[in-house]
Amino acid sequence: MASIKNLKKDIDYTLGDILDITNLTAGLNSDVDEAKTEAIRNEIFEVYDDLIAKVNAKNVENKKAHFKAISVELEEKANTLIDKVNAL
Repeated sequence: MASIKNLKKDIDYTLGDILDITNLTAGLNSDVDEAKTEAIRNEIFEVYDDLIAKVNAKNVENKKAHFKAISVELEEKANTLIDKVNAL
């Protein structure tokens, strides 16, 4: 991990892209359930808020391990969200 700034950008770009894909899927498919789409959007915002709060945490003993764990968590949650979007 090069910097905290890059980690924040990774979180922003990754979740932003998933949000765009969700909106595009909902817009192109008229048979998609709007409640499911809205639930995915809300989950994206919750994941974003959670990860940014973890990045901004001040009381961290081992910063390198902490930020690496956040990066791994971002990847796991992004994969989960993409699976949900693909299931629409």
